[in-house]
Amino acid sequence: MSYSDLSTVRRPIETANGLPNGHYIDPALFAEERQAVLFDNWAGLGVAADVPDIGDAKPVTFLGMPMLLVRDRSGTVRVFQNICRHRGMILVEEPRKIEGAIRCPYHSWCYSTEGKLVSTPHVGGPGQNTHEGIDKNLLGLVEVRSHIWMDVVWINVSGTAKPFEEANADLLARWGEFDKPLYHGGADSRFELGVNCNWKLAVENYCESYHLPWVHPGLNSYSRLEDHYHIEEKGRFSGQGTLVYRQLKGEDGACFPDFEGLSNKWDTAAEYVTAYPNVLLGVHRDHAFAIILVPEGPERTVEHVHLYYAQPQTDPELRARNTTQWKDVFEEDIFVVEGMQRGRHAVGFDGGRFSPAMDGPTHMFHDWVASQLDRHRAPLAAE
Repeated sequence: MSYSDLSTVRRPIETANGLPNGHYIDPALFAEERQAVLFDNWAGLGVAADVPDIGDAKPVTFLGMPMLLVRDRSGTVRVFQNICRHRGMILVEEPRKIEGAIRCPYHSWCYSTEGKLVSTPHVGGPGQNTHEGIDKNLLGLVEVRSHIWMDVVWINVSGTAKPFEEANADLLARWGEFDKPLYHGGADSRFELGVNCNWKLAVENYCESYHLPWVHPGLNSYSRLEDHYHIEEKGRFSGQGTLVYRQLKGEDGACFPDFEGLSNKWDTAAEYVTAYPNVLLGVHRDHAFAIILVPEGPERTVEHVHLYYAQPQTDPELRARNTTQWKDVFEEDIFVVEGMQRGRHAVGFDGGRFSPAMDGPTHMFHDWVASQLDRHRAPLAAE
């Protein structure tokens, strides 16, 4: 197998190039990154708010894999492969409430919400619901390793990543003040944006504030370029922060309630980071958001956006305004990431260069992706 050359990507930022074109347009490299970058690490799949009540189940396709989010009878959110252990039939086609068991529509094998195989009708012949060759204890649903933080359901498909708390220790420490209940705003606080670009371009754009004056003139009118700072944690996460977050206020001057117990830093600051590989997070004194990037191919990504608040009940009008405001900001980025995607078809483009002063968080992400590919390739190269 021929590999792209990543040596220039991993240089110091002053002389580094970005990832080669193939990493944005080549199906073979997309498949390699699927394993090395997304399956081998803690990737975002959905949010716990997708299954708010016991018995709720939501099918999700992630990089071609059929998954099932379920809130079991104890209230724990679990992730299973959404297939029957009998013949591999898809179990759940649409989001729904599991009243009793998860029943396969093909031969009616049934599973509990904890994933246990509980019945196998006629498996031993007509009227015989057991067979000595079918051990129910060995044929439960295949559970995918998962963890919930900031309401995001993180999965490690390969099972080889370090425990979530260890792999993301630095980010958990940085945002320890937000380790408290987050309340999803509901139907008016979620939306999706389909973009014709590789998922990594959405990360790269989110990481930096360099583009604000030209792409987000409204936001830049009060949160100027010089009001931002870089957030860089090599091998973990990167992004940006602002020193001048301005709360949204209603006509009567009311605003969202603050998260309790925050330090003075958050009176005016807000931070936006990418938790590698595919989750974009934002925290403010009065709300937070999570954007889960779901790649649908080398040149197509769906951004799933969710907004959260400090209290379960907030002003619906103000909440809707906040959603609209953020949607407008995120939509302003679409022409940029789609334009860069088209640019990756320019033969001979060398991956581009980075501003040593402004692009540190973006270069850090490129370096991390390259490091994951190097790790993945090392045993293959030794064969």
